[in-house]
Amino acid sequence: MRWIALRVWLLCWLMLVWILLWGDVSAANIVSGLAVASVITLLLPLPAVPVEGRVHPLSLLRLIIQVTYYLALSSVQVAWLAIRPGPPPVNAVLRVHLGLKSDLVLALAVNIFNLIPGSIVLEIDQVRRMLYMHVIDVGSERTLNRFYRQVAVVERLLVAAFERDEDWRPAAKAERA
Repeated sequence: MRWIALRVWLLCWLMLVWILLWGDVSAANIVSGLAVASVITLLLPLPAVPVEGRVHPLSLLRLIIQVTYYLALSSVQVAWLAIRPGPPPVNAVLRVHLGLKSDLVLALAVNIFNLIPGSIVLEIDQVRRMLYMHVIDVGSERTLNRFYRQVAVVERLLVAAFERDEDWRPAAKAERA
């Protein structure tokens, strides 16, 4: 049943993208969007991604609110760094270890960190769960600690939203391939 719901969701999403690309909601665009979505999902199927935890809506809401706050705060900080007088900020490549279990949640974490202005993930060590990130403005102990604290908060919220120990059921090795 879940597989069918996911396929229907994917078809609807692709059909919506098709309609948005054409810029007009009409019967022809709906039918052609459904046809294109069907061809795409049949000829180019996505690999199965194991879902090993459970989504907790309230924790997910807290994650969204916190990431939105970080997006706004970091945007202001980067804008200030661009216009402030003085020498350019000190940049660095920092290594961060994450305790995330799921590859899917690790990919979500990488996307979150890439969206937040002032940092970008350069390399992912999937086996050791290490991220190498280029970070702007790490010239003081305070800014360095703020960065590591921000990463820890996002990791904690991701675990609360998707990887709680009581809900965790690792996928079999055959499903991961």
